Amino acid sequence: MTKLILIVEDEPNQRKMLKLTLNKAGFDVQQAATGHEAIDILSGDMAINFDLILLDMVLGEISGKDVLNHIKKTLPNLPVIVLTGHSSIDNAVEAMLAGAIDFISKPVEVGRLKVSIDNALRMNRLSGEASRLSQKWAGQLDFSDLVGTSEAMNKAVDLAKKGAAAHIPILLEGESGVGKEVFARAIQGESDRSGKAFVVVNCGAIPGNLVESILFGHEKGSFTGAMEKHVGKFVEADGGTLFLDEIGELPLALQVKLLRVLQEGQVDPVGSSEPINVDVRLISATNRKLKDMVKLGEFREDLFYRLNIFPIQLPPLRDRKGDIERLIPHFIENICISEGCPSKTITADAMALLTSYKWPGNIRQLKNALFRAVILSEGNMIRRVDFPQIHLNSNHPKTNQAISHPQNAAKGQMIGDGINVRNDIFKHQEILSALDEVGDIRAIQDVEKDMISFSMKKYDGRMSEVARRLGVGRSTLYRKVAEFGLDDDIS
Repeated sequence: MTKLILIVEDEPNQRKMLKLTLNKAGFDVQQAATGHEAIDILSGDMAINFDLILLDMVLGEISGKDVLNHIKKTLPNLPVIVLTGHSSIDNAVEAMLAGAIDFISKPVEVGRLKVSIDNALRMNRLSGEASRLSQKWAGQLDFSDLVGTSEAMNKAVDLAKKGAAAHIPILLEGESGVGKEVFARAIQGESDRSGKAFVVVNCGAIPGNLVESILFGHEKGSFTGAMEKHVGKFVEADGGTLFLDEIGELPLALQVKLLRVLQEGQVDPVGSSEPINVDVRLISATNRKLKDMVKLGEFREDLFYRLNIFPIQLPPLRDRKGDIERLIPHFIENICISEGCPSKTITADAMALLTSYKWPGNIRQLKNALFRAVILSEGNMIRRVDFPQIHLNSNHPKTNQAISHPQNAAKGQMIGDGINVRNDIFKHQEILSALDEVGDIRAIQDVEKDMISFSMKKYDGRMSEVARRLGVGRSTLYRKVAEFGLDDDIS
């Protein structure tokens, strides 16, 4: 996104020179010839659009210092670079103490000006990112921090705002990578628990034998290896919010204890005879259909109804029309800041490629693709060629044409931006393919179903052998077989 700079300078030739220099460097420019005009502009609706001010200190009746004081009172985060023909240490110190970010003597040297502007904008981004991260860890993010104004996103946000005002459990549903944790943090930030503890637990990433201890705590010596007392995540979150991600992975035995906590507001640490009272707002999330899990006996029905009081469906990125164009520059800027890279922008061709892609991995996949592109790209532009993994599987017309005709790929045809589709991509398509008939990425559940079905046929329904070859437990395999309706293939 092009940066907008306000030039406040009373000398016409200086304004003209600065405007030409900044336009050539890729900036948009607005001008003010007097202190009065500058303050009028910076007091209006336009003020929030400016990214930087170039301010002459000698302006007449209303001085540059007066304008600087106005800026620091009304727009304290807006960076100001001071220009003056009076190059003295005293003037420099006075301007910096008043809030200027840099000081340049006139006549302005173009190279010095560009360096100063780049540094000022980068410092401002760093400051903004540090503030955002500070808010995140302090539990003070709110819905204004979420990027996106699509209809699908607005519906989810409107519903979440209503849920945030209540004290009931909230269940966030949606595909993997849609940003459920960030959404949960925004809910806390809009609630009366803003600023309190926000504790995250990924139920699918905890070893089964440790889930109870991690969630509810344990006493010293309560089991082998319990060398000291552990309070557990519920107690850590007391007074705040506990976010249970991938709640569908919670073992059935622990689901009973979770239900008791929700009903009675007490946890029972392992090895303790005394329950502990806790006041916790629970937000849970899942990319699985809990209702279907209840039917399969994998999730307790009573807990499901307790968690499902206020469900919110988060839209996949492909349904958030228009949001991708806003997310891309936002992520690029944050990645450049975090990696210490110079600022980068994306070409129109690359933007068209990314907006046409369906993003099966949602926001997580988009962010990872942009991270890779920022590192790969040379110069300050990110081009279409910096997304080779998207070229092969995107909806770009050239790519679709080549992918939809396996005979073309079998000849080693070059598609997209020089990506060679090797013969063996489609060689075993009848067995297992990551792509559907139009070249889009298939859902992981469909690929998983095909893999299990093929393995069961290859090994004649010998489930022990199938489980060993797939690297999963037999109980998990049988559960998947039932879930996918493959029971008839068992010998």
